Amino acid sequence: MQRLQQTIQRIISFESIGLHTGKKIKAILKPMPIDTGIQFQRIDLPNQPIIEACVAHVVATERGTMLEKNQVQVATVEHWLAALAGLQVDNICMQLDGPEVPDLDGSALGFVTLLLEAGLLRQEASQKFFTIKEKFVYDDPDTGSHYALYPDTDYSLHATIAYNRWPVGHQYASLSTLAHFKEEIAPARTFIYLDEIVALYQKGLLQGGDPTKAVIFSDHTDPTEQLQQVTHLSDKKVENLVTPSPSSLSALRYINEPARHKLLDLIGDVALLGSPLQGKLVAHQPGHGANIRFVAALKNHFLRQSVKAPPICDLQATPRLNVEQISKILPHRYPFQLVDKIIELGEDYVIGIKNVTINEPFFQGHFPGTPIMPGVLQVEALAQTSGILALHKVPDPGRYLTYFLTIDGCKFRRMVVPGDTLVLHCLLLTAIKFSTTQKQSVGVAKVKGRIFVGENLACEAVLLAQMVKQHEAI
Repeated sequence: MQRLQQTIQRIISFESIGLHTGKKIKAILKPMPIDTGIQFQRIDLPNQPIIEACVAHVVATERGTMLEKNQVQVATVEHWLAALAGLQVDNICMQLDGPEVPDLDGSALGFVTLLLEAGLLRQEASQKFFTIKEKFVYDDPDTGSHYALYPDTDYSLHATIAYNRWPVGHQYASLSTLAHFKEEIAPARTFIYLDEIVALYQKGLLQGGDPTKAVIFSDHTDPTEQLQQVTHLSDKKVENLVTPSPSSLSALRYINEPARHKLLDLIGDVALLGSPLQGKLVAHQPGHGANIRFVAALKNHFLRQSVKAPPICDLQATPRLNVEQISKILPHRYPFQLVDKIIELGEDYVIGIKNVTINEPFFQGHFPGTPIMPGVLQVEALAQTSGILALHKVPDPGRYLTYFLTIDGCKFRRMVVPGDTLVLHCLLLTAIKFSTTQKQSVGVAKVKGRIFVGENLACEAVLLAQMVKQHEAI
């Protein structure tokens, strides 16, 4: 499944009240470049620190999901993240002048409306999906919540919830495709029981809670006293109260609105993986705490899988760089240009392709009757691929020459023969450092390179290379 990354077309802003802090907060939504991901920026603090939306930054999950990096926090991110995931927005920054994402309507619909008003913009790079090859199961030891992720070609979710209180009971919700998110899931509002609200206020939560934006349940036939308490605390009357009276059910947008909202929260929390998920996700009793522990376990599973498995990419996709464009970056020419195309090119990684044919000149002597690609040329193909990663943003990349400094941990796992398609994956291990003198510019890059043939690892090595550009005499 190939989809292009997306951002928004223009900057847009809004102001509202933070659900838990009660503070009026302004948010500015900014489009971001390819492979930036989802970010939050606290523009009210010195140096305007940025917090990336990733599960490693989650520090609290009571009545919402809170992120923290270097002691800087952003709370209640889940509805915003769900809207981004539902519309498949990959690269965006929300600038905030306070510690919480301001609430719009208790659901994700307000955020969806804002994003559509800003306009969606496709970018010239494919989305990078997290995919699995076999069923992944997580049982949460703290809550008993159960999660099962199945391999699939799309992203779908199914959730069941079970409450011992009227009227929620046992409910089920599903989303067969993100194309239906806006209509089926985004409008589902947060819900709470009337007798829980005062206790949460006393704990310092819900300080900006607006009872007009939530579905509030009461299993009491006469909740007058509790309603008066909530009105006194929030200075607003409860509008969407659901009681044992049959007529009160009309306050619900869906008969299973609670289950749909739990599914909405799950979508937002799963977005903290850092890349879109591909698969069928089934969850029983999802909640923020269990969701985050599931996402952390799943992220670790993907990391372990990535060490042994080839990078996930579409070999038939339109290349980021074709052979002519590669020739403008690398000085190599026939018979020593060993990269045919670049499929993906990010800030710290690159995926290239080398198609090996019997016409390669080295097969004449290596070996007659048993053609095998020399290992040293496999490493050279990795070096050229990493050279593209290092040089694609510098001026006049074709004027640089690249030299090996070290090759560490080099291992050859299988023979490469005519007919093989090599998937060349290089990951930057340290930031590239360039220095310039009067005579030359020099850069140093360290990468982990791996070659796959199909599902099999053929070669791996850690490369340290020097890129040198000689300056023209003045």
